[in-house]
Amino acid sequence: MRLSRGLAVLTLSVLAAAPAPAAAQSPLEDMQQYTEEVARIIREVSSREKETLGALQTAVRRLAFQLFGAPEAAREVLGRHWEQRTPLEQDDFTKLFAELLEATYLAQVDTLSGGQVKIRYLGELVEGNRADVRARLTGAKGRDVVIDARLIRRGERWLVWDVSIEGVSIVGNYRAQFERVLRRSSYAELVRQVTAKRDELLSHKRAATE
Repeated sequence: MRLSRGLAVLTLSVLAAAPAPAAAQSPLEDMQQYTEEVARIIREVSSREKETLGALQTAVRRLAFQLFGAPEAAREVLGRHWEQRTPLEQDDFTKLFAELLEATYLAQVDTLSGGQVKIRYLGELVEGNRADVRARLTGAKGRDVVIDARLIRRGERWLVWDVSIEGVSIVGNYRAQFERVLRRSSYAELVRQVTAKRDELLSHKRAATE
C-alpha cells in the first residue's frame, strides 16, 4: 500500500508534531510556535540518542499528536465507512492511524534533523472553529511548495487534522486509497494493510539503527 510520498509525510511531521501552547492564539501564531518548538527539540537530541529507536520513539510520543486532531483525521479518512464501525473499532482505528503517522514521522526525522526544510508562513483564514494556515516550504534543493494546514479548534487549542500540498490533501489521498481497499476487500484487510505499513516503517528504522 502506497500511503503517501516523502514530501507529504515530511510536511505533516513539521506541522503536526509539537506541543500545544499555554493559551489560545491565532492559528498562524500557533503554527509558528509549534514549528519553532519542533526544530528546537530536534536540535537538542544528541547523535547518540538519534541512533536509539526507543529514545527517538519516546521523544516523538511526547510531542506528536498533542496538536494533531487524530479523531477528526481518522473519521475523515474513513468517510462513509466510519459510521459503519463500532465505537470500539473507531477507537482502535484512530489509534492505528495515529501510529501510522507517527511511524512515518520516525522514518523522516533524520531529514528534519538535518535542517534541510524551511517553512515561511503566508497567512491564515479562520471560519468559526475551522481554520486554514498557508505556508511555503523550501526543500534542500531549493524547491518551493505551497502547503495548507487545516485546523479545528477544540477549547483553547488549534488541532491540525489535514495538510494539503499544492492542492492535494494528505487525508484525502489516504481516504482514496482506503476506499479502494474497502471496495475490493474488507475492513479487516484495511486494518491488516495499515498495520503492515506501520510495522514496515518501524522495521526500516530499527534496521538503520542496528
